Amino acid sequence: MELRQLRYLVRTIELGSISQAALDLGIAQSAVSLQIQRLEGELATRLLQRTATGVMPTDAGIAFLAHAQLALRHAKEAATAAQQSRLSGIVSIGLAPSTSGVLGFPLIEAMREHYPDIRIHLVEGMSGHLGQMLNGRELDLAVLFDTGPASRCSVQPLLEERLFFICGANARPSALPTRLADIVDVPLVLPTPRHGLRRVIDAAFTALGVRPAVIAEVDSLYVLMDMVARGMAATLQPWAALARQSDAMSRLGWSEITDDGTSRRNLLCSLSDDELSPAALATRGMVTRVVNQLIDEGRWRGVTTSHLDSR
Repeated sequence: MELRQLRYLVRTIELGSISQAALDLGIAQSAVSLQIQRLEGELATRLLQRTATGVMPTDAGIAFLAHAQLALRHAKEAATAAQQSRLSGIVSIGLAPSTSGVLGFPLIEAMREHYPDIRIHLVEGMSGHLGQMLNGRELDLAVLFDTGPASRCSVQPLLEERLFFICGANARPSALPTRLADIVDVPLVLPTPRHGLRRVIDAAFTALGVRPAVIAEVDSLYVLMDMVARGMAATLQPWAALARQSDAMSRLGWSEITDDGTSRRNLLCSLSDDELSPAALATRGMVTRVVNQLIDEGRWRGVTTSHLDSR
């Protein structure tokens, strides 16, 4: 049971409408419905019933409502107490360029709002290098794609990112491929083989018994996406790679690849709890909270997750 589920349910009952609650909360209606369904599934009982004008609570929903409102009030009081304690210090976090593009600014914005005295030191780099920095105690936490370089650290599953075929916008949306077999002969620009994403891509093509038509290998996400936007080649990247391409969206086309094995796992890795400062512990919790919000609001697409915990 999550606080956001209680918050969504309470607002829905107060307004008598899932769509109005979603509008008031500033999130998608489907996200509100999904979280209420998950809450009902966990409780094994219906909390809402549909009417001609919207929704109303069942008897179980009425019984649950008062306790949910009390829990939310206590949670708000706890958050206020934590904020008033004025946690301070410097927290170093490492993100890959694609992850930073979708998560970096929202995380810093959220930290500024909730913990204004904590200063974030954000480092961009390849997952392997960030793992080495974490092991060397140069970072407090990092989002990595492989636990190998940070095997001595605390690891929390975060999410799985599907890969997308991304190309110039001259291709018709209906003609964009969704299977690797359809792009075997398409010129591609990919990261170098030392990059974790490239290893995922190579393994997926190897499973098909084919080799991709790689015309360039580039570890700079900016250069790689510029090449794609200019029509020089297509690429395979998680949707997060598009987060910094708002000015080039009109020049890009993309489609999600559906083959098995074409996803990249994201792991939230950190120093052990006894090594982390209170400020770093608060930041780690904020990472999962912001990721939850980005997914709920449709700002991080092509991802699946079942392990996020923002407590």
